[in-house]
Amino acid sequence: MNQSMENIVDLALLIALQAVLGFDNLLYISLESKRAPLENQKSVRIWGIGLAVGLRICLLFLLLFMLDSFKKPWFNADFGWMHVEMNFAAAITLFGGVFIIYTAIKEVIHMISLEEAHAQEKNRKGASVKKIVALIVMMNVIFSFDSILSAMAITKVAWVMVTAILISGVLMIILADRVSEFLQKNRLYEVLGLFILLIVGILLVSEGGEKSNLSFFGQPIEAMSKTTFYFVIAVLVLVDIVQGRYQKKLMAKKQELHHSAQ
Repeated sequence: MNQSMENIVDLALLIALQAVLGFDNLLYISLESKRAPLENQKSVRIWGIGLAVGLRICLLFLLLFMLDSFKKPWFNADFGWMHVEMNFAAAITLFGGVFIIYTAIKEVIHMISLEEAHAQEKNRKGASVKKIVALIVMMNVIFSFDSILSAMAITKVAWVMVTAILISGVLMIILADRVSEFLQKNRLYEVLGLFILLIVGILLVSEGGEKSNLSFFGQPIEAMSKTTFYFVIAVLVLVDIVQGRYQKKLMAKKQELHHSAQ
């Protein structure tokens, strides 16, 4: 296989890889953009993803030249019951995971409280578009670490990786609109999305724990595998579908009994 054909194959693999690894990022963008005023939500997604793609390319070149520095431990700590070797990549991943877990829990609490939900709708009118775009960009960069490192394992050709990032960015803008429209029409699935986001946060925390060699009472933290992650997501979706259909049957049965009683 000549070099040009190998680069094309690598490009196709990277685009597919970005699509698979970008699911959690796409879900976060769709849910976060809903906090903006309705008329600004599309532009928030475009600006957020567009700026994030630019930063992702900068991060790519930074990692190419400074990969060893990112993995170099900042400090080691051993308290007997806990051991950690913190580095830049681990700190960023841990911060992203904790932030996503906090966001998911906060939104779930808002949704189960009518007063909070009403207040949220009022606050959304005055929500800062710049703040939401900044959050999308920040989390996009955090999500980028694993995908860029995976890309570097496939190829070392810079233009191939940059092209894959640009194409995946365009696809993400298109798909983010579709996901947001779906969640807007099917509000019940928004709860499912938030719980998936919670699992994404746990995934990032476990990855950060492994990168920092974090252990408690001699038990090391191991990263959740992508296979496990997608299996859990599939189970959540299946349970949600079954529960939804069962609930519809119960409602239909209740209405039928109500009409027969009259």
